[in-house]
Amino acid sequence: MSSEVAARRDAKKLVRSPSGLRMVPEHRAFGSPFGLEEPQWVPDKECPRCMQCDAKFDFLTRKHHCRRCGKCFCDKCCGQKVPLRRMCFVDPVRQCAECALVSHKEAEFYDKQLKVLLSGATFLVTFGNSEKPETMVCRLSNNQRYLLLDGDSRHEIDIAHISTVQILTEGFPPGEKDTHTYTSLLGSQPASEGGNTRATGMSLRFAAPGAEGLTQLKLTAGEDAHASRRQSTAWLAAMHKATKLLYESRDQ
Repeated sequence: MSSEVAARRDAKKLVRSPSGLRMVPEHRAFGSPFGLEEPQWVPDKECPRCMQCDAKFDFLTRKHHCRRCGKCFCDKCCGQKVPLRRMCFVDPVRQCAECALVSHKEAEFYDKQLKVLLSGATFLVTFGNSEKPETMVCRLSNNQRYLLLDGDSRHEIDIAHISTVQILTEGFPPGEKDTHTYTSLLGSQPASEGGNTRATGMSLRFAAPGAEGLTQLKLTAGEDAHASRRQSTAWLAAMHKATKLLYESRDQ
């Protein structure tokens, strides 16, 4: 990929919306798949009372719109200003208590897991029915839209074209004594977590340009070095979190 194309993908611009300043991709097609669209605000005439505590709006009790859900609230129920990175806001924005709680939880993904995904990790990579894996570094692109695989060969996978993701783990789940493999599927609720388990790999199916049907890709954490294995495990755990956000984005 040329530096000019890469720069075009990562280019951003500052825009002003009714909710605040946003730093968004200059080209909409290269927007992050984790992003959320701004909601339509509930019209003022349709909300004479707070949609949480039912307080009547008047000269003293002013109405405010939550920037995440678009509903009307009084200042008491919508007084928190919290970062909302999934909508690319530059500054913290006003949110109701329920939305603020969700945004606080998502902040961990942007502060921790996203950095891990961008840094990348080394895996044994198998495409389709190939029996010979290739050692490759897998990382998320800067615009969060592509999985980049770099080894003897180079590949990129558009996140939007991934239909199924399976995070493979092994260990002892609660109440079990045998080793099992669990999967977390994009498009269905993730499997329950807990117990002494660890991520060992990831299998995904995606639509490759020019190919009929879906292509399968499997990443397996190697056993060559403790530090490398730990980095790969952290990357897989971060991808598990990203899978949940992708599922939520597609469901909205």
